[in-house]
Amino acid sequence: MTNDAVLNALPERTARDTFWMRIASDLAESIASGLYGPGERLPTERTLAEQFGVNRHTIRRSLASLCSQGLLRSTQGSGTYVEDFAVDLVLSKRTRHSQNLEQVGRRGGLRVLSAETLSTPAHVASRLKLNSKQKVLRLDVLAEADGHALSVSERFFPAQRFPRLEEVVRATGSITEAFAAHGLSDYIRQESRITAEMPPAALAAQLKQSPQRPVLRVESLNVDCEGVPIESAVAWFPSDRVSLTVAHMSEDTP
Repeated sequence: MTNDAVLNALPERTARDTFWMRIASDLAESIASGLYGPGERLPTERTLAEQFGVNRHTIRRSLASLCSQGLLRSTQGSGTYVEDFAVDLVLSKRTRHSQNLEQVGRRGGLRVLSAETLSTPAHVASRLKLNSKQKVLRLDVLAEADGHALSVSERFFPAQRFPRLEEVVRATGSITEAFAAHGLSDYIRQESRITAEMPPAALAAQLKQSPQRPVLRVESLNVDCEGVPIESAVAWFPSDRVSLTVAHMSEDTP
């Protein structure tokens, strides 16, 4: 049975309620066929309403559905666009932001949003094997690629071991280079824990995504080659632009 036949067979109220779904399906097919290309702005709600013979509320519901699926993105004051940016990042034994981007043909780096040196919080002390009297450097960092936000992260480092880390990250956009500047040429991702959660408004704004869409939360721990913890971090990724692949540790190579 065709979609039209299904709709005609439904009670009037149900057919009216599901009409927005058929419009969403038609728009998705237009995107898939290339009628609306990546990054292209869709016609206005008024134009689409006239095209489909419905009111703007119905169009708005159809567009919201496609935004929630990651096919479209809505920018306030500008319009609705076909999503044109997606990255598959690999979380492996030696996860490096710059190498991840190179593998998918992107360019970018890390930008420090804020920094402070403080006494080690309890939840960080156990992970970094420090006591509460020892100092840690906390960095809030934005990871970008080709002008798009890939993640926002909260990172903690032993301050005594890496006294110039903030300075080097700000200058190079790389934590790997900051470690190297302190004589640490190699390090290992010991664990990554991935969950999904709804973002607060401030985080959603930093990631340039809707607060009604979940983000991927990755809690990680990096250690040096002797197993000494050097970084405890939590990063949040926009689920509509980033997918995460966890590589098998045994298959990872230096």
